[in-house]
Amino acid sequence: MVWSQKPTQSEETFNKIPLMIVLISGAFSAILNQTLLATALPHIMEDLHLEANTAQWLTSIFMLVNGIMIPVTAFLIGRFTTRGLFLTAMGLFAAGTLICAVAPNFLFLMVGRITQAAGAGIIMPLMQTILMLIFPVEKRGTAMGMFGLVIAFAPAIGPTLSGWLVEHFPWRSLFYVIFPIVVIDFIIAYFILINVTKQTNPKVDAFSIILSSLGFGGLLYGFSIAGNDGWASEEVTTSMIVGAVSLFWFIWRQLKLEQPILEFRVFKYKMFTLTTALGMVVFMAMIGSATVLPLLMQNMLGFTAFESGLMLLPGALLMGMMNPITGRLFDQFGAKWLAIIGLFIVTITTFMFAILTAQTTFTYLAVVNAIRMLGIAMVMMPVTTAGLNQLPKDLIPHGTAMNNTMRQISGAVGTALLVTVMINNVQPEKGVNGLVHGVNVSFVVAGITSIVGLVLAFFIKHSHPETEDDPEQTRTKETNRTVTES
Repeated sequence: MVWSQKPTQSEETFNKIPLMIVLISGAFSAILNQTLLATALPHIMEDLHLEANTAQWLTSIFMLVNGIMIPVTAFLIGRFTTRGLFLTAMGLFAAGTLICAVAPNFLFLMVGRITQAAGAGIIMPLMQTILMLIFPVEKRGTAMGMFGLVIAFAPAIGPTLSGWLVEHFPWRSLFYVIFPIVVIDFIIAYFILINVTKQTNPKVDAFSIILSSLGFGGLLYGFSIAGNDGWASEEVTTSMIVGAVSLFWFIWRQLKLEQPILEFRVFKYKMFTLTTALGMVVFMAMIGSATVLPLLMQNMLGFTAFESGLMLLPGALLMGMMNPITGRLFDQFGAKWLAIIGLFIVTITTFMFAILTAQTTFTYLAVVNAIRMLGIAMVMMPVTTAGLNQLPKDLIPHGTAMNNTMRQISGAVGTALLVTVMINNVQPEKGVNGLVHGVNVSFVVAGITSIVGLVLAFFIKHSHPETEDDPEQTRTKETNRTVTES
């Protein structure tokens, strides 16, 4: 059920600040909830008697369901009002948070995470779509940068808060902290949120949603169980084949539909395709390491959950502070050199995580991670904004949905892949260094992925950030540029 509606108001007749505060608060809750689990996984594993490959599903399922829900948001944004859609999403998120808080076992916890993700999957692309619609092109970089600053506080405090809570309270307290924030945001949104997106009343294709779920879900499941069963096992092979075939069928069907659930024609814009690929590489590196490093510190190096969260804090804070700066730099110079320098930093620091030993210090991990997050900040928001700037306004909802879908799925696959590689390469007979060896190999894999991203960054057009309309509108764009320069 979608909540009641209020009339749509144009850009000129509403105050953007209250709207953005409400939306960002909702996104803050969703991201805080995701990062809270990073340092708490070992405690949950111990309490519920889970293996690492099973426990990582609590992170992967959240990103997977996000990846399933996000494609539908372009349809939902066209079908429902901003206010109704946001309230419904926050209602789902609140219900899922409560289920997680009282969950007696892993199954109930998974149900809660799925419900949370169903709501969170709507919030992020909805907010990005609104940002791209209410701000002009020349201010989008700064707007996205400020958004990144606020949102970065969630991953900044999430792991540290999680570590402190699980050291002093049961892990369920993590969800009791989130729940009142969500409820308060819901109540405020009910009274002040207005409608800014246009309703086009598209038709939904249920079969496309089924194919999307089977496609993305099958591939992720295959990556996850490969750690226990081996890559050549029948279950892994079957899951991968079902996922690949379903995903291919899903894409083919979207190209045939008049009103697709997810508009793959956005990939006709080459810069959007390139920047989306770069976003996937960076998100895979960020989310995967956020899962592996706490496991390394707590299960192998003997640090507490609080200490592992504290190690991640400087990097998250640095990323938050850099987002407004990179946003302004993007508005002035474009995304190319920001992305090249950022991915160079990410690549070097990723390989620095591939030479860890049992004697690796807290300081080394914290400093390298902080520099790594600086590189990620130079890439994430600028390439996202650069890609969306290429799309005409009617394709922006599909662009944000596609961008978020690809990023979340890459994060889910990246987490599953790095954990699988880590487990498959441990050498227990060599003691702690043998266990750390698995982590080193997983970061080698992540480093190779970063190199691919670095190479791709050189193909970004080195131009001032400016909307590229449809190919047929090139002449109009050139005329407008001439007038502006005059």
